[in-house]
Amino acid sequence: MKLETDYLVVGAGASGMAFVDALVDQSSADVIMVDRRHRPGGHWHDAYPFVRLHQPAACYGVSSTDLGADRIDARGNNAGMYELSSAAEICSYFAEVMERVLLPSGRVRFMPMSEYRTTATGEHVVTSLLNGEEVEIVVRRKIVDATYIEPTIPSTHKPAFDVDPGVRVIPPNDLVKVRTTSAGFTILGAGKTAMDTCTWLLEKGVDKESITWIRSRDVWSINRSWTQPLDLVESRARFSAAWLEAAAVAATGTEMALKLEEMGVFLRLDRDVVPSAFRGATISESEIESLRSITNVVRAGRVTRVREDGVDMVDGTINLPRDQVFVDCTASGLRTLEVRRVFEPDRITLQYVTPGYACWSAATLAVIEANVQDDDDKEYLALPVVYTGDVKDLLSFSRDQMVSARRRGEVAAIRAWSGATRLNPSRGLRERVADPQVKAALDAAREWMEPAMRNVEERVGPVEQLV
Repeated sequence: MKLETDYLVVGAGASGMAFVDALVDQSSADVIMVDRRHRPGGHWHDAYPFVRLHQPAACYGVSSTDLGADRIDARGNNAGMYELSSAAEICSYFAEVMERVLLPSGRVRFMPMSEYRTTATGEHVVTSLLNGEEVEIVVRRKIVDATYIEPTIPSTHKPAFDVDPGVRVIPPNDLVKVRTTSAGFTILGAGKTAMDTCTWLLEKGVDKESITWIRSRDVWSINRSWTQPLDLVESRARFSAAWLEAAAVAATGTEMALKLEEMGVFLRLDRDVVPSAFRGATISESEIESLRSITNVVRAGRVTRVREDGVDMVDGTINLPRDQVFVDCTASGLRTLEVRRVFEPDRITLQYVTPGYACWSAATLAVIEANVQDDDDKEYLALPVVYTGDVKDLLSFSRDQMVSARRRGEVAAIRAWSGATRLNPSRGLRERVADPQVKAALDAAREWMEPAMRNVEERVGPVEQLV
């Protein structure tokens, strides 16, 4: 069997869905989407059941369709901020987008439960995981890799440490299946997954003294109250101004993080430990305060072995009561990736060009593809912004995001779309520019823009464009 299409999109997760939704809106292209899962949603199908978005639902998903109801939560750790959708809500949302928006357009076909491969002679082949049937896809324009920035999550990654026989090491997903009392819970990992897991245990009444938290390094997180859209968009305007001010005055990435902490933008768990990691996770101040109640924190490097009565690490060993439940939260989440060209003659590799917002990035790349002709011109507008995980790279990270945003802002069609899309985290800003507080924040951002650019280029050098 043989099919033809303009774009073959491999992956129907958040990035793939956001890209196709915007591409269909901005062009007359025909698209085939392929995914190994049974329906859209990507890694959200494998996420732990108590996970929620780390960013407001108001700015997540696809541009054409709202996620959630733009409500402000009245209670819990997210009180006073825009709602955060659950994994189940997100999976249902993407399924609805596919069934009610993309497929009815008549220009999108979806092949779930299928694997994509290229043959030795360059043909594109999709194989059903159910019956083995193979379909050759003739691609008139480009392959779109929507899997490149797919995160590594606990339920699907392989631990990098040894586990002795009989020891209970589980992903966070399996915490909801625990049916017997344990001697305690030992959390392996330092990132947002570990934070979510500890928060969930505390909320479910687990005694903080029975929780041991092994952190190979501490991380900086973004204070979520600074990243709100719509009626709270003044916070986002202040965030941009604060970020630029910190980038303008800091000599190193760590100095920039400390400056952002001083202004209230960055948060850390232990006031006595300067974090060395940053992956862009957001968290609320109330979550941080709750997590600080856990005092059994171990810092002895990465875990090498989990024993029945303890844990071996690179820089030490701890002994624990037997019958612990060890929760593996060591999956890296956002992976450190090799930067590659986004736009090639026959391929698009979706990457972050708007840091922290995968859906906004993917949709932006679709708008560039639909409105710009030359691949080199497209690439100029699509400078990847990479999370290395190391706070030392915060200045180069800031340089890339500033350059990337400035370039796209010079193209009228892209600027207009970006200002209007629901995926923009500054959503609602245009309607509130006359507000004195918003205006003051925007004025401050303009004041710090050029000093920030000069400082980061002096410290880390100018952008090197991929060729």
